[in-house]
Amino acid sequence: MEVGKALLLLGLFLVLLGLLLLYAPKLFSWFGHLPGDIRIEREGLRVYIPLTSTLLLSLFLTLLLNLIQLLRR
Repeated sequence: MEVGKALLLLGLFLVLLGLLLLYAPKLFSWFGHLPGDIRIEREGLRVYIPLTSTLLLSLFLTLLLNLIQLLRR
């Protein structure tokens, strides 16, 4: 029974991940272009350091994982 639930959740996760990757260019075009993200472009050199974008992504994932943990109790 537990293996079936795990496989179902894994399948659902893979479907959601596939949809996310399919539509990611439209959904995440803001990633790396927020105020606070560092972009250095010179001749022969490109450096992107998405500080703000990474902080927002970390906050979202932390909230999501805490919500999942709360619902599992």
